[in-house]
Amino acid sequence: MRYNHLENEFAKFWIRDDILFVEYKPNVVIDLASAQRIVADRVMVQNEKAYPVFCDIRGLVDSDKAARDYLSQSGSILTKAVSLVVHQSISLILTSYYLKICKPSVPTKLFTDEAAALAFLEPYI
Repeated sequence: MRYNHLENEFAKFWIRDDILFVEYKPNVVIDLASAQRIVADRVMVQNEKAYPVFCDIRGLVDSDKAARDYLSQSGSILTKAVSLVVHQSISLILTSYYLKICKPSVPTKLFTDEAAALAFLEPYI
């Protein structure tokens, strides 16, 4: 089955202009089971095609280590590159730390500006 848009209790997923958009819902806390669900739903939307991913994590409140580890490795399946959009300085610090420790398997960069995040993905379309 082909999905152009999908939503679960944690995030919304859609494809526009050959970019996959993932937007976490407000006040979301991610554990391993929810991380696995997020990745499974994302892959379903992608229908076996790799995309650059614009991931708006401004709604994310917290995640446990198992979820972070899973998302940094298995969460990179069918992704060409990932731009993570954050808005708070604390989130920026914590996410920067996460990127250094977990080392995602595809090019991944943090942004507070959506236009810059989209520009980063352009070469991967």
